[in-house]
Amino acid sequence: MTNYHIHPDAHMGRVQLKVSQLQRSVDFYTQLIGLQLLNQTDTTAEFGVAGSGVLLGIEEVADAQIMRPQSVTGLYHFAILMPDRKSLATTILHIAQTGTSLGQGDHLVSEAFYLNDPDGNGIEIYADRPRSQWQKDESGEYKMATDPVDVDSLLSLAEDWTGMPQGTVIGHVHLHIGNLPDARKFYVDGLGFDIVSHFGNAALFVSAGGYHHHMGLNTWAGVGAPAAPSNAVGLRYFTIVYPNVEQLKLALDALIQIGVEITNTPEGASAFDPFGNRAVLVVGS
Repeated sequence: MTNYHIHPDAHMGRVQLKVSQLQRSVDFYTQLIGLQLLNQTDTTAEFGVAGSGVLLGIEEVADAQIMRPQSVTGLYHFAILMPDRKSLATTILHIAQTGTSLGQGDHLVSEAFYLNDPDGNGIEIYADRPRSQWQKDESGEYKMATDPVDVDSLLSLAEDWTGMPQGTVIGHVHLHIGNLPDARKFYVDGLGFDIVSHFGNAALFVSAGGYHHHMGLNTWAGVGAPAAPSNAVGLRYFTIVYPNVEQLKLALDALIQIGVEITNTPEGASAFDPFGNRAVLVVGS
């Protein structure tokens, strides 16, 4: 165990996904979700919003395998955080009008909607309530729930849809993992995230800077669930962004202290959690 705590300004960055049909996914993320296409090659594409860098990258994999839901470790969902409730309303109304099936939940700290991309990769689109309204229980953990969203109230705010607005970011990433003790060692002892909430003995939520969660970690695919094969659609990597080089080095040193191997890659310093999920650690621009 280390004494390292992640810097409060650390946050989630780019998410990289593997897909089976590139153009189908490009159409989905631009036309339905409303991200801007920034770059595209024969096998890759990158997306963002006005004024952002790359928020999402996708890559087509050969002989892509689509796994049965909740059968392997990897992506549960990545979460797109809208700048305000009106933006959420506008985007969700647009998606609903296409006939796309949506799940939803009022999590007390946020209002969220859920859908899958054409390969079954999970997506959450949400807006936070003001932090002043977030409440903690007697143990100091955030009170979160999955109540029905007041959809009528929300959609009354909707305006004409023009795509995802400036200020949209990746808010959090939620992963299937094989067991909570090993996840806690990597994400809390190593990466230095603070535990902010538990969901029974099956899920753990961690964050930097008092956020309600930057990472969700669950065993809903089963304790001991195997990692997905390399050609499976799903998560290639997620990114954690640090405010400066010094803070990045502290994070890498803490991971090394718990026995994690760090690899320098074109995307940044990379580390795999015990379940095959790849974290890329970078400095914000």
